[in-house]
Amino acid sequence: MDFIGFLNFGLLDFIEIILVAVLLYYVYKLVKGTAAINIFIGIVIIFIAWKATEALEMKVLSNIFGGFINVGIIALFIVFQQEIRKFLLMVGSTNFATKRSFVKHFRFLKQDANTETDIESIVEACAKMATTKTGAIIVIERNNSLDFVKDSGDTMGMDVNIPTLESIFFKNSPLHDGAIIIEGNRVTATRVILPVSKETTIPQRFGLRHRAAVGITEKTDALVLVVSEETGQISYIRDGEFVLYEDLTILQDMLKNDLN
Repeated sequence: MDFIGFLNFGLLDFIEIILVAVLLYYVYKLVKGTAAINIFIGIVIIFIAWKATEALEMKVLSNIFGGFINVGIIALFIVFQQEIRKFLLMVGSTNFATKRSFVKHFRFLKQDANTETDIESIVEACAKMATTKTGAIIVIERNNSLDFVKDSGDTMGMDVNIPTLESIFFKNSPLHDGAIIIEGNRVTATRVILPVSKETTIPQRFGLRHRAAVGITEKTDALVLVVSEETGQISYIRDGEFVLYEDLTILQDMLKNDLN
C-alpha cells in the first residue's frame, strides 16, 4: 500500500518536477562543452548512488556517499566557479519588464531559435575583413542576456549580412571601434565595450580585442569571432577558450552546432 501511496502525487508535485527539470537543464547548458560537464555527470551519478543506497538501507555506503555530497559542496563552488558566475550573471541580468525579454530567457522551449542566424554571411564577412586586416569583434548571443554590456554601446537594429558587417568595421566608420552584438539574425548593438579577461595564460601576441573576447565568454555563454588587425587571423572564442579549426567550412559547422 505504501508503494501505491507513493504514486499518488498532486499538482504541486508535478510543478516541482517541472521546476527541477528546468533547473537541471540550465545547469547542463552552462557546463555543456566544457571540462566541467564530466564533473557534473560524476556528481549526478554519486547523488543517484547515495539516494539508491539510502532507499535500500545500505547504511555504510549511504553514509560514505552522503558525507561526500555534504563535504563536497564547498569544493563544488571552487570547481564550478566560472559556471556559477555565469548562472548568477544570467539571473541578475534578467529583465522581466518586457514580454520579449521574459520569453527570451525561456527560448529553449523553441529548439530552432538560433538557427536563423546567418552564420555563412558572418564567416564570409570575417574572411573578407581578414584579407584587408580589418580588425573586428563579433559577439553572438546565446542563452545568457548581454544587456549589461549592450548599454555601453549604441543600439542598432540591422539585419546580418556581409555588406552590413563590412561597413560597420570599415576603418573610417564611426561604428568600427568596439564590439557588435548579434541576436538571432540582427545586429542589436555596436561600439560595445566588453569586460577584459585577466587570465594570464593568454599568449602575449593577442591584444585587447582577444582579451575582451575571452572576457565576455568567461562571464556568459556567448560566442565570439575576432579578426586580428595585425595578422588578419580569425579567432573563435567560446567558454573563455580559443577554439581551433582547420578551415572556414569547419568553423561554420562549429558555430552552427554551438548555436543549436
